[in-house]
Amino acid sequence: MRVSDTMLSAGQPDALQFRAAAEAGVQHVINLRPIQEQGEDQAPMIEALGMQYHLLPIASQNDLNPQTVAMLDGILREVGDAPTVFHCASGNRVGALLALHAAWHQGRDVESALEVGRRAGLTKMEPIVAQLLQQQGQ
Repeated sequence: MRVSDTMLSAGQPDALQFRAAAEAGVQHVINLRPIQEQGEDQAPMIEALGMQYHLLPIASQNDLNPQTVAMLDGILREVGDAPTVFHCASGNRVGALLALHAAWHQGRDVESALEVGRRAGLTKMEPIVAQLLQQQGQ
């Protein structure tokens, strides 16, 4: 899914998809899957393809917190406008984290932040994200 002109959200890409991304000019991969969930460390493959690898593991809804979103903000500042693939297993965690980032770091209202999340793949975690956004807004 296209999140912005330079950012794509995806479920877990395979090796061919990572290669295609590198050939298309993607410079960064942001992975939200914990290594134990992936089965193997993706970093060596990503780096061998000439892309920078960023790991921000989201193992459960407990990782959807201000500290994790602040770490994401740091990664996004580093990435800037460079072409980036942002992934988890399905895109749901990508959407959750980007919705929280939109509200907590970009000042968007709840509905606007949720729309950012939906465009990035937010599905099953939407009620949790909505609750976090409502709590933060109080």
